[in-house]
Amino acid sequence: MERDYPSDVHIVHSGDKEIILIGTAHVSQESADLVRRVIENERPDRVCVELDEQRYKALTEPHRWKSLNIRQVIKNRQLPTLLVNLLLASYQRKLGGQLGVMPGTELLEATRAAEELDIPVTLSDRNIRVTMLRAWRSMSFFQRMKLLTAMLASAFDDTKLSEEDLEKLRKHDVLTELMNELARAMPDLKSVVIDERDAYLAESIRTAEGKRIVAVVGAGHIDGIRAALAEPREIDLGPITEIPPASSVWKWVGWSIPAIIVGSLGLIAWTQGGEVAGKNLLIWIVANGVPTMIGAALAFGHPLTVLSAFVAAPITSLSPVIGAGYVTAFVQAHYQPPLVDDVERLADDAGSFRKWWSNRLLRVVLVFVFCQIGSMIGTYIGAYEILSNLF
Repeated sequence: MERDYPSDVHIVHSGDKEIILIGTAHVSQESADLVRRVIENERPDRVCVELDEQRYKALTEPHRWKSLNIRQVIKNRQLPTLLVNLLLASYQRKLGGQLGVMPGTELLEATRAAEELDIPVTLSDRNIRVTMLRAWRSMSFFQRMKLLTAMLASAFDDTKLSEEDLEKLRKHDVLTELMNELARAMPDLKSVVIDERDAYLAESIRTAEGKRIVAVVGAGHIDGIRAALAEPREIDLGPITEIPPASSVWKWVGWSIPAIIVGSLGLIAWTQGGEVAGKNLLIWIVANGVPTMIGAALAFGHPLTVLSAFVAAPITSLSPVIGAGYVTAFVQAHYQPPLVDDVERLADDAGSFRKWWSNRLLRVVLVFVFCQIGSMIGTYIGAYEILSNLF
């Protein structure tokens, strides 16, 4: 068999298996063409791709947003996940528009070539939800804010890439390069997003059925996968497939705030009388209700959404179980439900700052975000005033 492949293709042996690793750029038509050529030439027993089930569906079902049930998303408390997915989808769509090829095209091309030749396909990457949660919980509060700010900036940035930048992106694994840049500022993020996935991908490829495997992965993963495959022992995937529990510190903080507020109101009633306690209770209601109501109004929420913000915030601020954002988002989705056109334009509209207010589904997300921020501000203002009056 003639193997006149470029340097992006690596032949690796692990035990009795021959593994043909193809390092690709996720936004390159050349990579897609190379992947098809190698698979058609090698006719392997199996093709492994750097995808999980969710990302595979995202590539094969571009109109998946049409089936989105926003009320169910709110009930399951998945609005933050939806927000992150929307920002990523918007960034990738914008990048694909400038490059002329959507990110992940070469991975999809690998699955198509395999299916045409009746070759089994293995989705070898770790579940994206596990990766996101492990990364999120490995970061401090300030690192999380820094990451979200960077994602927002990239999603709404209208700057056109230069021809030089476009050429670089076509030749490199742009997503891994992006993660590498973030990793320099946040080392824990690199460990979860790159190092752990290198190990996971390597073990998934090593244990895939068949003697000859073609594996299609981002170029940035090649060195890590080759090093892992060179290890004679199996890699224990258990520790890197578990979702770590939320920090007990946040649980303690979440329950301590209502305990402090209720306890302070009780002490004020005991030491200064019921009338003073009533005035402080009113301070709590106004301090929480007004900023949250302003948040709903800034999102152009329905009038009943704005009213529900004022009513819900003083109550939800005393409970770490549910936030005011979820209550107001549900009210908004009920009284101004997204239309079919809103859902169909979701990915495109998410990349335009102005259209977040004109798209009904995106407005639900705005209501959630602004009301959560308003409630957070109100909680600290109210707590400060009550504690000041107590002492």
